[in-house]
Amino acid sequence: MPQLLSARTEPDLLAALPAAVQALAAGRLVAFPTETVYGLGARADDAAAVAGIFTAKGRPSDHPLIVHVADAAGAEAFAAELPPVASRLMAAFWPGPLTVIVPRRPDVAAAAAGGQASVGLRCPDHPVAQALLRAAAAAGVPGVAAPSANRFGQVSPTRAEHVMSEFPALPDLLVLDGGPCAVGIESAIVDCSRGRPVLLRPGGLTAAAIAAAAGEPLGERGDDAPRASGTLEAHYAPRAKLRLMDRQALRAGLQVLLPGLQGSASAASAGPALAVYCHDELPDDLQRSLASPALRGCVRLRRMPTDAAAAAQELFAALREFDDGGAPLIWVEAPPADPAWDGVRDRLQRAAAAA
Repeated sequence: MPQLLSARTEPDLLAALPAAVQALAAGRLVAFPTETVYGLGARADDAAAVAGIFTAKGRPSDHPLIVHVADAAGAEAFAAELPPVASRLMAAFWPGPLTVIVPRRPDVAAAAAGGQASVGLRCPDHPVAQALLRAAAAAGVPGVAAPSANRFGQVSPTRAEHVMSEFPALPDLLVLDGGPCAVGIESAIVDCSRGRPVLLRPGGLTAAAIAAAAGEPLGERGDDAPRASGTLEAHYAPRAKLRLMDRQALRAGLQVLLPGLQGSASAASAGPALAVYCHDELPDDLQRSLASPALRGCVRLRRMPTDAAAAAQELFAALREFDDGGAPLIWVEAPPADPAWDGVRDRLQRAAAAA
């Protein structure tokens, strides 16, 4: 099993930092919390160390990683240049849940960038991540490449125990436990390497807020956009088959499914056949059916928060909880059309595409 080091209090963090920094400096992997999700980190300037991330995750080596730095000055170790729009976005949102893609210095981080001429850079807003990155920089590690600390394509981790369960066969892995992540979904990614900024992946920041900070409208993504983390059509997938449905379709599906479950003599003892993640209370007739002795335990029901930020914070933990409960199917009510929900909607659409 990986080694778990508590970093939830300042004394614990100070005690854990030397081992974590030593591991990074030696080319080993360290998992650490950010405000978005937990990252699986290796020193970004060491191709062999970065290869360990791809191997551990089962991730294609041409699928680029995000390089985490302690501050804007740290970005200069990896950026051939910082376009003005990237500097404006960094000033507005760093430290925070925003990654900027900029031209890469040709002599550094080629493996982390998946061989591309550009590199994604982020300065996380989490005390553990900040302390780790600053201590690592002082020890000669200029930045830490870190995708989400989970097997490739699966649900991202937002707690240290999620990371531990993902990599039980990595005894050399150090996991810093900084508690649950506050944002809960990965950073927004903005390509600043080709002129007008382009939002490649939504996150906790809205497109409108990013455009306002950029000082110009966001462009459309084209075929020449650089590859970026978390932008494959199928991603963020639980083990169960996830189906994204509007409210009417979800309720109609339950109306059809529940009578069949009720007719099975072993339904109540067979474990959950379905998990449902929805915004509102179900109609009275469906609630009565779910509460009946014949169906008790057959459907795992969880309410999705009505606030987009709260929903993002719990999303991945909820999907993992459903998986742990054993349901083979997860039905999720589609988020509202409000732009505040773009990040959550993006993750759910990609999770559904993997089913």
